[in-house]
Amino acid sequence: MGSVEISDITKMFTRDDGVEILAIDGVSLSISDDEFVSFVGPSGCGKTTLLRIIAGLDHAGSGSVLVDGNPILGPGPKVGMVFQEYSLFPWRTVLDNIAFGPEMRGISRQERRKAAHKYIEMVGLEQFEKSYPYELSGGMRQRVAIARALANDPDLLLMDEPFGALDAQTRNKMQVELLSIWNLSKKTILFVTHSVDEAVFLSDRIVVMSPRPGRIRSVVPVDIPRPRNRTAPEFATLRRDVLSLIEESSKQAND
Repeated sequence: MGSVEISDITKMFTRDDGVEILAIDGVSLSISDDEFVSFVGPSGCGKTTLLRIIAGLDHAGSGSVLVDGNPILGPGPKVGMVFQEYSLFPWRTVLDNIAFGPEMRGISRQERRKAAHKYIEMVGLEQFEKSYPYELSGGMRQRVAIARALANDPDLLLMDEPFGALDAQTRNKMQVELLSIWNLSKKTILFVTHSVDEAVFLSDRIVVMSPRPGRIRSVVPVDIPRPRNRTAPEFATLRRDVLSLIEESSKQAND
């Protein structure tokens, strides 16, 4: 499960001076079960806003979002979200952070701890379940955030630049680990990133968005077998093609 149908989403913002800004204009996209789709584009193109609308954290001015055929009217357990900031509770251990969602849903202590242990093992933090966030590295904290989102067993996982604050080496490692988690969990993942390299490494498809107002400029399939080699010619060619689409779109917006 985890199919997504985004239909003609438009979103306006009103500035403090009363001027209305069109942030997203007529975005439509179909996403299949278990698919990994990344969104790239210049700052301000509406990537994060679109993700928040899909999560039910924000409302579109027009259009609709369906997950497994059901309309998204607000936040719910069917959709999990991981932010760039880890957003962990500093007073809770790794185990208790991950068990938080099931706890809020009224799941028994035994069952939610069982679920937490499952995802702790999935993200490779078995030795740290009693640790607190301040005792963990950035990469480890983000793994806790991913496990916490998965503990609610969502059909769809949304990720908003989750590795943006990490150093390059840790970021590359986390990308590999995320693909492993994705293969194990069989979730649909929508992933926002500023890194074209990251999008090419991770995705089944890459959605290239135009500068504000955000529209879909192109949807690029990534037909490179996994595991992917960042130094391979086909990887470099696709990365260059996606960068060109972003640059062309930005140039057209400025003309």
